[in-house]
Order: sequence, then structure tokens, then C-alpha cells
Amino acid sequence: MNRTPESDDIRTKLNQETSRIAWKDLQTFYARGHIVRVAAELDLLTVASELAADNAAQLRQWMDAGQVGEVTISDAQRYFEENRELWAVVLMPWVLIQDKP
Repeated sequence: MNRTPESDDIRTKLNQETSRIAWKDLQTFYARGHIVRVAAELDLLTVASELAADNAAQLRQWMDAGQVGEVTISDAQRYFEENRELWAVVLMPWVLIQDKP
């Protein structure tokens, strides 16, 4: 990601909107298909910034590598059963989540 003053502004705004949230509070978004899973090895804010910038090439690369995508039914069930808290950032209509300590 090439950092520019504009991308830094977006990143700062997204950082302020990032927090931990219980999976049970995200289930409505999951049911609507609006949850995007971000692999633990990626930086959540970088992915959100690239989504905000509509960088389709970078997003496709992460998706093809299995690092960004849908939450599987088995993951959703596990998050529910474990009452899991996840890192999340809202980029309407999407909620990007990351299962990272």
C-alpha cells in the first residue's frame, strides 16, 4: 500500500472505529452476508484502507490467497459457542473482522 496523506487520514479514521466486539453482536451482519474475515497475519487497518480505496487488485490477491473472505459456517458456529470476541472495523456496509489476540 502506498501511503499518502489521504490514505493516512482514512487509516486514522478507521483506527478510531476499530474495537473488540463479541461475535453474538455481529450475527445480524453475518446473516446479511456483510462480514469480511481478515487473516491474523494481515493488518486489519491495511485491509480496511485498501477496501475503502477500492483497490480491487490487492483485495483479489488476498482473496485468492485465502487471507480475506467470507466467514465459514463452522467458524461462525465456533465463534458463537466460544462467545468469541474479535477485532472489528466497520466500513459500511461491511464489517471486517479478525480473530487475533
